[in-house]
Amino acid sequence: MAAHASQRSRVGQESSAAYESYRPHAVYGCHEAHENYAPYVPHEPYETSHPPQRSHLVHRLLHPVNAKLDDHLPADHKLSQIYRVGAGLTGLLLVAFGILGLTHHIGFFDIGGDTVLALNTNGALSILSICFGVLLFIGMVIGGTFASTLNIGLGLAFIASGFVNLALLDTGLNFLAFRIPNVLFSFVVGVMLMWFGMYGRVGSALPHDNPYWRARHPEAAAREGRGAAVPLHGEGRAA
Repeated sequence: MAAHASQRSRVGQESSAAYESYRPHAVYGCHEAHENYAPYVPHEPYETSHPPQRSHLVHRLLHPVNAKLDDHLPADHKLSQIYRVGAGLTGLLLVAFGILGLTHHIGFFDIGGDTVLALNTNGALSILSICFGVLLFIGMVIGGTFASTLNIGLGLAFIASGFVNLALLDTGLNFLAFRIPNVLFSFVVGVMLMWFGMYGRVGSALPHDNPYWRARHPEAAAREGRGAAVPLHGEGRAA
C-alpha cells in the first residue's frame, strides 16, 4: 500500500515537472502538457509577416542611376584627370575673381554697384570665392574619388546658393551683393562642377571596364574577368 502511494506520488511529481516545462507553450495556445511536444526553448516570437517588396518603379525612382558615391577610384586612373582639370580650372576662376575683388578695396558687406568681371561683388563674396577656389585646388592635388566627390558637393552648394540669393535679391539680407548675373554665374559654375564630378561615375550605362561599375557589380566583374582569361577556340595556337 505504501509502495503504491509512493509510486503515485512519484508519477504526480513527474507530471507536475512536465507541466512546468511545457507551461511557456500557453503563450502559443497550448495549455496542457503533451508528450509529442519538443522541450521548450525560449526564443523571440517568429516573424509572420514579410516586409513589403518594393516595385521596380519605386526602386528606380529611389535609385535612378544605381550609384554609390563612396566607391574607390585609383588616383592614377584616367578619370581622375578629368576631376582634377575640372576642379583646377574652376578653382582658378574663383581665386582670380576673389583676388580682383579684394584689390578694388570694396567694403566687406558693401551692396553697392562694384563689379569685377561683369559680376557684382564685395569683400565677403571675394573672400568666399578665394576659399572655395583653394578647396578646389586641394581637390585637384589629391585627385581620385576625393576630387570627384568634392566637385559634386561644391556644385550642389553653388546651385543652392543661386536659389537662396535669388530669393534674397532686393532685400536687406543680400549681404553678398548678388545680382541676376551673379545668380546665373552661380548656376553655371554649379552645373559645371557637378558635370566634372559625375563624369564616368554616375550613370545607368557605364562601360564594364569602368572601376565604379566594377565596384558596384563585383560578381559580374569577376565573371567577366574569368571569361577574359579563358582563350577562345583556336586562339593561342601556332599558325
